[in-house]
Amino acid sequence: MPQFPKDELAQLVIASCIANNIEDVVISPGSRNAPLTIGFFNHSAIKTYSIVDERCAAFFALGIAQQIQKPVAVVCTSGSALLNYYPAISEAFYSRIPLVVISADRPENKIDIGDGQTIRQENVFENHILFSANLKKDTHDNLDIINKAFVASIYLKGPVHINVPFEEPLYELTDDMLKFDSVKIDVTEVPLAMDELQKFATIWNGSSKKMVLVGSHFPDELLQIQLNKIIEDDSVIVLTETTSNLYNAKFINCIDKVLFPLDEIELENLKPEILVTFGGMIVSKKVKQFLREQRPKYHWHIDESRAYDTFFSLSQHFKISPQLFFSQFFFLTKEKQSDFQKLWLAIKNFRFQNHQSFLGACDYSDLKAFEVILKSVPYNSKLHLSNSSIIRYSQLFDINNTIHVYCNRGTSGIDGSTSTAIGAASVSELRTTFVTGDISFFYDSNALWNEHVKNNFRIIILNNDGGGIFKIIPGPKESKALSYFETPHGLTANHLAAMFGYAYSSADNLESINSELEFFYEDSEKPKILEIFTPSEKNDLILKLYFKALK
Repeated sequence: MPQFPKDELAQLVIASCIANNIEDVVISPGSRNAPLTIGFFNHSAIKTYSIVDERCAAFFALGIAQQIQKPVAVVCTSGSALLNYYPAISEAFYSRIPLVVISADRPENKIDIGDGQTIRQENVFENHILFSANLKKDTHDNLDIINKAFVASIYLKGPVHINVPFEEPLYELTDDMLKFDSVKIDVTEVPLAMDELQKFATIWNGSSKKMVLVGSHFPDELLQIQLNKIIEDDSVIVLTETTSNLYNAKFINCIDKVLFPLDEIELENLKPEILVTFGGMIVSKKVKQFLREQRPKYHWHIDESRAYDTFFSLSQHFKISPQLFFSQFFFLTKEKQSDFQKLWLAIKNFRFQNHQSFLGACDYSDLKAFEVILKSVPYNSKLHLSNSSIIRYSQLFDINNTIHVYCNRGTSGIDGSTSTAIGAASVSELRTTFVTGDISFFYDSNALWNEHVKNNFRIIILNNDGGGIFKIIPGPKESKALSYFETPHGLTANHLAAMFGYAYSSADNLESINSELEFFYEDSEKPKILEIFTPSEKNDLILKLYFKALK
């Protein structure tokens, strides 16, 4: 029985995906993309996922790509369906996650004539895309253009767009399928010139105040070993974010907790002469403020392709992976006597004692609930965090170093966090827990409309009845329009859980949280949701008292 699309352009796209080692394709229903859907679904080399909501589908694919560290394709029909991919595309662009967007389109002569489901799809993502492949019917350049898209996605790590026009009939089938040889993309790195690197090593060796700041990063054993080595130098301090997935007792792993109470004179004493950065976006506003006001003399960023001047002091971009950089750099560096690291660690230890004292007597709130939640996450598992207050609360606590932590910090949006976590969990052998705020959860509630959710997937919702972060940050609370920032809603996840087949439980005090968590991670026949209600009127007050108590 015929099972492949007869359309030559569809065959070209599908065969190119397989030749470029695409194995996972997320498809949203539609008619114009029928030739692609049929071909991908029936090909033995491809695993397909059907996700109805295109916004959820793109974030779901992003979650898979995040975990497998290789491109994943998303396929949609023509028209506005494509635009729903944009939030995930921008996240992939700034988080450097390879995502291949394949959109079906009307033929060129059907655009802008009033035909149904037509928009101007060519180059529609041009501000946040690494490459746009706008295919044409009966053009010999199509294969070359498609391969350029894959090179960009794999080598530069990010989203690309392949726009494919189809003319009716859309459902004609054939037994034959186009096949290309596997494409080999050489991503071998070229080491830096040692003579050039020596100049920077000389500056490094002469400095007594050096800081390494790590943003979000996929877990990496070699990097862990390298930073364990670098922290042996007393003139070096390493600051890591929750999503860096790097741990050491001498690292500053709760940056805001250390920096928040410090005055200008204290901050000046902590100012580095050299700042070395790598990894993704930085969550901590305090470290951004600190390094923008106390600018280092040198700021070196290490990344194969991009360097953001986040602290307005960027002086050198090493276009190389951090792993290769440190492998070369260590041969040229010498340890230097200094009290710089000791000064940072003394403040860290002092803050930790005050943190423990406050939490020991803290009233029930978001802060206290978060302490209990993080302690409950199983060792050797994966933890996904939503944005806004959730990721910021996480940065106040130590997280067990066997847990891998992820968050969509490319654009820091609340959209798609649940979908990303579900996508990541679908290809992981480890248990995945997703901790989210109520607004983020309800905003992405269609993420639950997904048949690929594993039974060991867990969602914890911290429901404070609205965007509690807007009570914390200065401005909104003093305005007369707080309800437009905070968005109180009175909703619960109970009926959503029932509709989508999740086991549901709730808690509204410490006793009930502990009681529910006792069995929450046990094996089950359904994924589970635990909704924790906290007092909206007290959360911001307790957090302010917390920071005051750290001093």
